[in-house]
Amino acid sequence: MATNECAWLDARITKTEQMIEAIETAILAVGLGAQSYTLDTGQSRQVVTKADIASLTSKLESLENHRSILIKRRYGGGSLIGRGL
Repeated sequence: MATNECAWLDARITKTEQMIEAIETAILAVGLGAQSYTLDTGQSRQVVTKADIASLTSKLESLENHRSILIKRRYGGGSLIGRGL
Protein backbone atom coordinates (compact mmCIF):
# COMPACT_ATOMS: atom_id res chain seq x y z
CA MET A 1 0.00 0.00 0.00
CA ALA A 2 1.34 3.43 -0.93
CA THR A 3 2.48 5.69 1.88
CA ASN A 4 0.02 8.45 0.96
CA GLU A 5 -2.86 5.94 1.00
CA CYS A 6 -1.79 4.76 4.47
CA ALA A 7 -1.69 8.35 5.69
CA TRP A 8 -5.13 9.03 4.21
CA LEU A 9 -6.59 5.93 5.85
CA ASP A 10 -4.95 6.82 9.18
CA ALA A 11 -6.52 10.29 9.01
CA ARG A 12 -9.96 8.84 8.16
CA ILE A 13 -9.73 6.35 11.03
CA THR A 14 -8.83 9.13 13.45
CA LYS A 15 -11.66 11.37 12.22
CA THR A 16 -14.17 8.52 12.41
CA GLU A 17 -13.06 7.73 15.97
CA GLN A 18 -13.50 11.38 16.94
CA MET A 19 -17.03 11.36 15.53
CA ILE A 20 -17.80 8.12 17.39
CA GLU A 21 -16.62 9.66 20.65
CA ALA A 22 -18.67 12.82 20.07
CA ILE A 23 -21.84 10.82 19.41
CA GLU A 24 -21.22 8.56 22.41
CA THR A 25 -20.85 11.64 24.60
CA ALA A 26 -24.11 13.10 23.26
CA ILE A 27 -26.00 9.84 23.82
CA LEU A 28 -24.66 9.62 27.37
CA ALA A 29 -25.50 13.25 28.15
CA VAL A 30 -29.12 13.10 27.03
CA GLY A 31 -29.50 9.56 28.31
CA LEU A 32 -28.53 10.72 31.79
CA GLY A 33 -31.09 13.49 31.80
CA ALA A 34 -29.69 16.54 30.04
CA GLN A 35 -32.50 18.42 28.30
CA SER A 36 -30.31 18.95 25.25
CA TYR A 37 -26.72 18.59 24.16
CA THR A 38 -24.79 20.36 21.40
CA LEU A 39 -23.14 17.69 19.31
CA ASP A 40 -20.03 19.01 17.57
CA THR A 41 -18.58 16.42 15.17
CA GLY A 42 -16.01 18.80 13.76
CA GLN A 43 -18.05 18.95 10.56
CA SER A 44 -21.24 20.35 12.01
CA ARG A 45 -22.97 21.38 15.22
CA GLN A 46 -26.38 20.05 16.13
CA VAL A 47 -28.51 20.35 19.24
CA VAL A 48 -29.82 16.91 20.19
CA THR A 49 -32.40 15.79 22.73
CA LYS A 50 -33.61 12.49 24.12
CA ALA A 51 -35.87 12.19 21.07
CA ASP A 52 -32.71 11.94 18.93
CA ILE A 53 -31.21 8.93 20.72
CA ALA A 54 -32.49 6.40 18.17
CA SER A 55 -31.02 8.27 15.21
CA LEU A 56 -27.78 8.90 17.12
CA THR A 57 -27.50 5.21 17.96
CA SER A 58 -28.05 4.32 14.30
CA LYS A 59 -25.37 6.80 13.24
CA LEU A 60 -23.02 5.42 15.90
CA GLU A 61 -23.45 1.87 14.57
CA SER A 62 -22.83 3.09 11.03
CA LEU A 63 -19.64 4.89 12.06
CA GLU A 64 -18.38 1.86 13.98
CA ASN A 65 -18.90 -0.29 10.87
CA HIS A 66 -17.18 2.33 8.73
CA ARG A 67 -14.23 2.36 11.16
CA SER A 68 -13.94 -1.42 10.94
CA ILE A 69 -13.84 -1.25 7.15
CA LEU A 70 -11.17 1.45 7.20
CA ILE A 71 -9.04 -0.53 9.65
CA LYS A 72 -9.30 -3.65 7.48
CA ARG A 73 -8.27 -1.62 4.45
CA ARG A 74 -5.38 -0.07 6.35
CA TYR A 75 -4.02 -3.13 8.14
CA GLY A 76 -5.51 -6.04 6.24
CA GLY A 77 -7.11 -9.03 7.87
CA GLY A 78 -10.41 -10.75 7.67
CA SER A 79 -13.36 -11.33 9.89
CA LEU A 80 -12.82 -12.67 13.41
CA ILE A 81 -16.33 -14.09 13.67
CA GLY A 82 -16.37 -17.66 14.88
CA ARG A 83 -12.69 -17.84 15.70
CA GLY A 84 -13.29 -18.36 19.42
CA LEU A 85 -11.49 -15.30 20.66
